[in-house]
Amino acid sequence: MTRQASFKQRVRARMATTGERYAAARRVLIAQAHDQPRTWVSEPELADDRIVAATGIGWDAWCDRIEAWPGHDDGHTAVAAWVHEHHDVTHWWAQAITVGWERITGRRVPNQMSDGTFTAQKSKTVPVDARELRAALLDESGRADLFPGHTTELRSKPTTKVLRVAFEEGSALFTISPRDDGRTTITVSHERLPDVEALERWKFTWTDWLDALADD
Repeated sequence: MTRQASFKQRVRARMATTGERYAAARRVLIAQAHDQPRTWVSEPELADDRIVAATGIGWDAWCDRIEAWPGHDDGHTAVAAWVHEHHDVTHWWAQAITVGWERITGRRVPNQMSDGTFTAQKSKTVPVDARELRAALLDESGRADLFPGHTTELRSKPTTKVLRVAFEEGSALFTISPRDDGRTTITVSHERLPDVEALERWKFTWTDWLDALADD
């Protein structure tokens, strides 16, 4: 009897700390008692100590909180909004917490966006003139020379700082940053790729393209 009362007290203490419902808090404590730690499908971007420093609790506790909420299967936007509204964190941290939970539980893999598509990103500092590269990206024949074998279409205004170019799969954002030594840092963020295979294919493509610019 005393043992049962003590366990209930621990459940209620956890409820007060995490905001979980009784059943969720009880389930977590029973799992802990049986030495069944949470299995992470993939690592979140932020380390556990950083999330603790910013929010007061670690990843496992955040996962428990989210999964105790009945609406946790309603999608990324709903979960992020709930985290922000009910747990006194900023919108940025609500997004980061939601993405971390999605990765830990296998709902999202690295490089996958909330809509299910993937983004490949590569960056390199190369010995090219920033103005010449920008001019080539804006020009149809210039793009044909830069990306032989690919179909491209400019999707941003010529005056836009970050240029968007559509390809046969998704579209790429080009950030061109000139350096004082005459070189240029190029960051390519290729968005809306349909699957992991496309992600890996375009990662290799952009790595090779940046290496070729560096060797010219």
